[in-house]
Amino acid sequence: MKPVDSMMQQAVAEHVFPGGRLLVSLSGKILFNEAYGLANLYTGQVVTRNTVYDLASLTKPLAATLAVMLLVQEEKLHLEQTLASIIPAFNKMTKADIQIRHLLNHTSGFPDYRPYYKGISQLPLEQRKDALRKNLILEPLVSGIGEKTLYSDIGFMVLEWAIELVSGARLNDFVKERIYDPIGIENLFFIVHDQCIPDKNYAATELCPWRQILLNGRVHDDNAYVMGGVAGHAGLFGTAESVHAIVLELLKIFHGESSEQIFQSDLVRLFFHKSNKNDRSLGFDVPSQTGSSCGELFNRDATVGHLGFTGTSFWVDLEQQVIVILLTNRVHPSRNNEQIKKFRPLIHNQVMKQLRKLSTL
Repeated sequence: MKPVDSMMQQAVAEHVFPGGRLLVSLSGKILFNEAYGLANLYTGQVVTRNTVYDLASLTKPLAATLAVMLLVQEEKLHLEQTLASIIPAFNKMTKADIQIRHLLNHTSGFPDYRPYYKGISQLPLEQRKDALRKNLILEPLVSGIGEKTLYSDIGFMVLEWAIELVSGARLNDFVKERIYDPIGIENLFFIVHDQCIPDKNYAATELCPWRQILLNGRVHDDNAYVMGGVAGHAGLFGTAESVHAIVLELLKIFHGESSEQIFQSDLVRLFFHKSNKNDRSLGFDVPSQTGSSCGELFNRDATVGHLGFTGTSFWVDLEQQVIVILLTNRVHPSRNNEQIKKFRPLIHNQVMKQLRKLSTL
């Protein structure tokens, strides 16, 4: 894996990101697990295997989607269930007929993003979530329900609201108690109300222009921040090993090999299945036809994953049983650094090339 190691070192040297973690496994065996560069440019803190990253939108598949999966398994929620049947505030509105399935595969008609935090950040903390949810109620749809695929943070904010009402628990508590703890995953968590968990080595993210601080152990996503750090679209923090642990568990369940069996195999396969209609799975991303961040060597018809705005990603080839976890702080100190877009497919291609030399892939 020397060429892979060289590429990561070069990426740090060329300022693709200040620091990063790359973990690669094949059939459950970790073959590569290295740390690079700096977690904090200002203190000189180096990245280690214990460095905790703001996972950003990896929250969607690894928290919100898994919560929905468990609620569906327990028959407390159904994929065809409508918003009006769960959240009374959406009754008698156009949005009333949006189904859980539409939120998961980004066909709800909700827009991609709105800067709600700008009008909410000055409110007392205890009022912000209600204020943001009033915005969700009033937000106009930008397309008909089920008509168009548009990746949407807002859809997952609504999904988190539905999860909370159906489960009777906050998303962070629900996934910790019902999913992460039973699997034995410790370093996958939300930071609630800026109560940074001590004794953790955090990778710093952005010099936030409106909070006027360096974000270190504080959620980067602005809308998640004003909601107290817990949201369906962002807010999850974790180490490379913790992300690998949850993804590996899902891969094992997919193949019917898990001893924990938190989820039923058929249900995991259902959520991983790519819809021919909109080229997405339920809560997970799949490789785009051209220019995918997972490169060209993952099986396009049997791969799921996701990207995070802060510079994080995971991809898993279900057929070849390859998992690649790439965690970086590319937004440190500014989100304007977008070199990772070119780097991601290159490093994934190199990983797969080396795995093919090492195995029978």
